[in-house]
Amino acid sequence: MKEIPAFAAELADCIRLLHHQGHSPATATNYSFKDDEGQLWVSRSGIDKSSCLDTDFITIDAQGKTQAPYEHMTPSAETGIHCAIYEMFPTTKVILHSHDLYSLLVAHNKNTLHFEGFELQKGFPSVTTHLGQIQIPVFPNSQEMDDIIKHMESRKDELIYQVFMIEKHGFYTWGTSLFEAKRILESFSYLCKTSWYLTK
Repeated sequence: MKEIPAFAAELADCIRLLHHQGHSPATATNYSFKDDEGQLWVSRSGIDKSSCLDTDFITIDAQGKTQAPYEHMTPSAETGIHCAIYEMFPTTKVILHSHDLYSLLVAHNKNTLHFEGFELQKGFPSVTTHLGQIQIPVFPNSQEMDDIIKHMESRKDELIYQVFMIEKHGFYTWGTSLFEAKRILESFSYLCKTSWYLTK
């Protein structure tokens, strides 16, 4: 059996934290990483994120097919989205997913989310000031991952901040490290919550 990378335990720790922060209710959300050899690992389907362990990750190929010795296990239903992100952005090392409540509220019936003047805009890649506006794309939800991937591909130039929202579903962030992906997740979550309260 392929040895589980040490990073899997670090990511599992992060997932348990995200669960307690409200990002992963029930068995929702999915996570993945690329190891030093370029092998993709994704969280298996149906696990309770409050007790996620390093053994809850399984290997997949670039098309999302489970590899030996994990053929008997089911990867996340959204594995295709992970594969698409790794293909579109080859430097990606880790992908996080959130079902954050406030992101769902502010993205309702939106095509794009706009944030302007917030200090935490600097939590996104290449943003060095709170001045100006950033825009985050919102895609319609679908049970067909290919539909979501088509939206990702057609609006790739809008993914410069390494986050996108799926309406009535949740959002994805990614990075070259867990630190970067988590920073983007926390920044986006904070901006969504703040924006929601400012409209009330």
